[in-house]
Amino acid sequence: MAGVRWCGAHSSSVLCVGESPHSDGLLASGGEGGEVALWSQEGSIVGHLTLSSEEDVTSVAFSPAAPALLFMAHGDSVSVLDPRNLKTVVEDFKHVGEEEINSVAVSESGSSLAVADDSGAVRVLELPGGKVCRTLRRHTNICSSVTFRPQRPNNIVSAGLDMQVMLWGLQKTRPLWTLSLQDVAEEEDDQQQQRPGQLFNPPLAHCVSVSSCGNVVGCAAEDGRVHLMRIGSGSKLGQLGAIKAHSQGASQAHFLSFLSHPYWLATGGNDGQVSLWDVSKHPVVTPGGKSKGQGSGGQRKKGKAKSRDKATTSQTEAEEAAAETLNFSTPKMTFSHGDKINWLSPALLKGNASLVVADQSDSLTVYPLTGL
Repeated sequence: MAGVRWCGAHSSSVLCVGESPHSDGLLASGGEGGEVALWSQEGSIVGHLTLSSEEDVTSVAFSPAAPALLFMAHGDSVSVLDPRNLKTVVEDFKHVGEEEINSVAVSESGSSLAVADDSGAVRVLELPGGKVCRTLRRHTNICSSVTFRPQRPNNIVSAGLDMQVMLWGLQKTRPLWTLSLQDVAEEEDDQQQQRPGQLFNPPLAHCVSVSSCGNVVGCAAEDGRVHLMRIGSGSKLGQLGAIKAHSQGASQAHFLSFLSHPYWLATGGNDGQVSLWDVSKHPVVTPGGKSKGQGSGGQRKKGKAKSRDKATTSQTEAEEAAAETLNFSTPKMTFSHGDKINWLSPALLKGNASLVVADQSDSLTVYPLTGL
């Protein structure tokens, strides 16, 4: 299905997109050269502003609690804008990142802003005012993505190019748990009996999202997988698994909060594909699901015929595993976008579920999610 293009607001590549959670339903986009644009639900340009021609706008976040607050990251700073009047900056939080900021997120109460930067640090700012109240240091490489955990105001999830996903409790400055995607990927590859010498992209973590129930984490990684994690009681790390979402690196993963259940997951990748997945029955999501080491969706079943030789048993296991994971290896919808995905934002546009995609171009593309 061809998407609808929104054009005319940017002169170069669009890097990030975000939807307002309020009744106005506005969308904001940021791009190279400090360009910011505000869009109506119909795709009309509502406002345009250049923050800094020398700094790209790398992340955008609306405040869930205050319709008049829109946060835009550029360089190591965050500018606060009023979507109702985009002509001037309301407030600047200068140098709140140690290096260039890659991701910003606002808590559900609107009282905290989290920023993740190239140094690997996550800083938490008090709102209003922008005072840094926490600095979280455990990532050993670029921290690429950060988000607040829904329904858990003191929890933050971060992910980085050190292949680590971390859950933080803001009462402390060390993570509640850390997951190495590299260790998980190696275990999954071993279970799938990959051929010796076969090369794989390392699972650098690009984008992390948490379902609206607050208990399932999805992380898009360079190995093409979206890694899934269940947060159990006491905020402990529970079930682990993954879906093989893209043939190249997966750059975006976002749970949708406005469909029939909270486990619809949208992904975008360097293969130019945009997909929608239903992971509600994935073993990580479903209570009583199978244990760690699920590969693309389930644990291997053991061969039942002991009298068969090893080759036959292996073939049977592979067939059973393939049948078992079928529901998790096929997306419900796929759009061949044709260009690398910079950002993907789920949105309700005039009551219609949609995905808004930013790529290497100066325009946005909107894909309607019809027929679900």
